[in-house]
Amino acid sequence: MSAQPYRIRRSQRARRIRVSVDNNGEIEVVLPARSPERHAEQAVRELAPWIARRRQAVAAAAREVGRAPGTVPYLGETLTLVPERGRTQVRRVGDRLLIPEGEDAREALERWYRRRARVEVIPRLDAACARAGSRYNGLTIRGQKTRWASCSSSGAMSFNWRLLLAPPEILDYVVEHEVAHLEVMDHSPRFWALLASRSPRWREHSAWLKRYGSTLTL
Repeated sequence: MSAQPYRIRRSQRARRIRVSVDNNGEIEVVLPARSPERHAEQAVRELAPWIARRRQAVAAAAREVGRAPGTVPYLGETLTLVPERGRTQVRRVGDRLLIPEGEDAREALERWYRRRARVEVIPRLDAACARAGSRYNGLTIRGQKTRWASCSSSGAMSFNWRLLLAPPEILDYVVEHEVAHLEVMDHSPRFWALLASRSPRWREHSAWLKRYGSTLTL
């Protein structure tokens, strides 16, 4: 039996092969820099049952979210996309987003969300640190496919702009998660106890991200 179609991405940082299924059901295989390509096909074959289950879960999540065509979510709100000829930047007017026409719309939308992510994250992060009595060292907005946020040992914070496509309580939870890492870098029982004291519903929010994270895309 031949392997299913997939794309390969090389990573200098990867130490093992990773297989993922995106919101369109497409398979990506991340290979360590020196791993031969045949290992990707082998992994896809071996994980075929998991891939089928994952595709079913992604499709079910998309149906449950039920996003209307021509709209995008923004921290619990629904914004209607309004293409305008000649426009190069996205502008919000009430519950409408004025966007460029054609192929430029997707990139312009992402740039707008990235800018807004910094605006939304900074006050949440500052407030969470103030409550915790801790400090962070810089903020980066990224667009990773498999990570929502991170906190380095030096206190550098990184957040995924796609979190703005989720309800606001999900972003709040991720902020508290990373601020807790300023005190406890691992995921030990001490970390989870600290997080629970600051975000009592963290299990519910974490489960939401696992189930619906694949839908957080433009």
